[in-house]
Amino acid sequence: MNPDSKPVSILLVDDDEINNFISIKLIKKALDNTNISSCLNGRFAIEELVEIQKNNPSLLPDFILLDINMPIMNGWEFLDEYKRLNLDPLGKSKIYIISSSVFSNDINKARSYPLVKNFISKPLSVEKIKEMLAANSN
Repeated sequence: MNPDSKPVSILLVDDDEINNFISIKLIKKALDNTNISSCLNGRFAIEELVEIQKNNPSLLPDFILLDINMPIMNGWEFLDEYKRLNLDPLGKSKIYIISSSVFSNDINKARSYPLVKNFISKPLSVEKIKEMLAANSN
């Protein structure tokens, strides 16, 4: 990998701090050059993205890994608010739902959102992260 290339920026939105810790370790293992931030619920993530959009839209994350079940603002509410606020008019951020849900209605609902690239079941793995990146390296 070119050391001068821009790091891949990832925003992790998940209320489980242990899961976030593990996910960050896995992402760093899958990718040499990353810039990862995490938010414990959708509301915090929206606030962070609004700030970025206002101050420097080029710093919007390349990927948003979004859990569904969170307090305060869940993944579906996040997607609705993200769309309503038009936080990423150029479509820079690729949104992936990461969830331990195995319910087909959640998986189908995730796929019904044009903003959502795919549904990744937890736990994350180095392979799943590499697949996600490969799918977007065009």
